[in-house]
Amino acid sequence: MTPVTPEVVDWLTRLVAIDTTSRDSNLPLIDLVADHARSLGLTPHVFPTPDGAKANLILTVPDADGGTCGGVMLSGHTDVVPVDGQPWTSDPFTLTERDGRYYGRGTADMKGFDAVVLAALPAMLAQPLRQPIHLALSYDEEVGCQGAGPMVAALAELGLAPEVTFVGEPTSMRMICAHKSINVIRIAVRGLAAHSSLTNQGVNAIEYAASLVRWWRVRCDRWRDEGPYDDGYPIAHTTGAVTMISGGNGVNIIPAEADVTLEFRAVAEVDDAEVIAELRAACAEVEEAMRAEDASASVTVTVETSTVGLESPPDAPAVRLGEALGLEALPDKVTYGTEAGVYSDAGISAVVCGPGDIAQAHKPDEFIEASQLAACEAFIGRLITHLRA
Repeated sequence: MTPVTPEVVDWLTRLVAIDTTSRDSNLPLIDLVADHARSLGLTPHVFPTPDGAKANLILTVPDADGGTCGGVMLSGHTDVVPVDGQPWTSDPFTLTERDGRYYGRGTADMKGFDAVVLAALPAMLAQPLRQPIHLALSYDEEVGCQGAGPMVAALAELGLAPEVTFVGEPTSMRMICAHKSINVIRIAVRGLAAHSSLTNQGVNAIEYAASLVRWWRVRCDRWRDEGPYDDGYPIAHTTGAVTMISGGNGVNIIPAEADVTLEFRAVAEVDDAEVIAELRAACAEVEEAMRAEDASASVTVTVETSTVGLESPPDAPAVRLGEALGLEALPDKVTYGTEAGVYSDAGISAVVCGPGDIAQAHKPDEFIEASQLAACEAFIGRLITHLRA
């Protein structure tokens, strides 16, 4: 197999060295890419978050006539998950090569893909293209695809309208055409503190929160028992779980506060908005019962993350283009979410395809095979040849 080029390894080394854990800024990475784009005569478009701490970046290699509308978008995210508490055997922010594998945080998810695309920019510029190629680098994918919505708005502001996007999450260079939606919701239950010996003088936030936990479990079990079902998924129905709970501040105090975080991942037939409305109604009933004990009690529902699912049919433009370039479309659907659903929902035909194995993502000693980087390089090379004028 053709080995990975030094240019890709160099870019991966530089990208891994920048700690872009989602809780921190991604601006050093964005600045690095923007400076490189300018050195090639390209114009990077940087879209900061309202607080200026992070940014999306869009970079376009125009077509032969200087046009930037349409074409193909190569989409990657810049953030990585934390390494805290993980037993790494090498520095997670120093790229380390061992036995044909490159180790470091983000190598698989998904700085490997980003490195391949950045290394390919000179090749994209070497000969005129009949369609433009766009590079989109987002922030905060790992905490709910938070940068994808603003990225769609930025694409519209620039008038780019890509026809197709390849979202480079690790898929072992095979196309994934469908995944579930993801919604993460926090419920803040606020009661009234009192001495635990005087239960009639307090409103027990934990106990009321527990009733909502039980309600959610029953609701999720109904999806398991009644569907709707999609046998393309390893778990054929919509799933839900309570993932975090906290409350109370003393063994002899009626707790005034309790917080519950839950999630659900839905198949296409489930209306996410209806599920959230159903949950809000259940919370309103609990709030009413609490206020019968004390008028100051409350239950607040906050949707912290809402990422739409992906359903690209076999004849979708992204699928057809990928197959024309030698990619295999997997028949299986996946339960994890990506930014592809957001782009598809905005009218950009999307598939998920990138180097590396999702099984390595988020783990200690995360790695990507050199052969996967080389396969991605070959694909990007075929794409460039296909789009030449």
